[in-house]
Amino acid sequence: VSDTGDVEAIKRLKPQDATTNPSLIYKAAEMEQYAHLLDNAAEYAKGDLSLAMDKVAVNFGHEITKIVPGYVSTEVDARLSFDTEATIAKARKIIDLYKEVGVDKSRILIKIAATWEGIKAAEVLEKEGITCNMTLIFNLAQAIACAEAGATLISPFVGRIMDWYKADKKVDGFAPAEDPGVISVTQIYNYY
Repeated sequence: VSDTGDVEAIKRLKPQDATTNPSLIYKAAEMEQYAHLLDNAAEYAKGDLSLAMDKVAVNFGHEITKIVPGYVSTEVDARLSFDTEATIAKARKIIDLYKEVGVDKSRILIKIAATWEGIKAAEVLEKEGITCNMTLIFNLAQAIACAEAGATLISPFVGRIMDWYKADKKVDGFAPAEDPGVISVTQIYNYY
């Protein structure tokens, strides 16, 4: 899985799937070769900033679907993480934007924060055939809740788990077998 908005890097790496997020899209959007994707979004949105941001993400995602054979994850605005209905509406809008450019929803994973509200949104969306990638997973309880909701994919935050423990224990790092992030993901994997 490629974790970038840089379309040229994805072409070089040839991953099966790709995921993006607003910070990755922002970084790629600063590159001159992608200016046309921003221009298109601005013109499309006609002053609606929220729509423009969704359209930028979809424009990048559309380009990525031309390269990877599998899924492309596109993130719902993180500010909606504690609003089930708004998350559902935003996910549907993103899928509609992909449909407008000829990308079927079967190629898209909607990336949603694994808050309780986000998990409930994923449960509704998955029943509608909109596949979800649950992110910001820090523990087994979240992973289980996502699985019970029928989420297609979970994305545990291995590195962020380790970062928290490094700061808490005031250490520079952990041996792989002692890395709290790796231990957490292993626990999640073994549960299933």
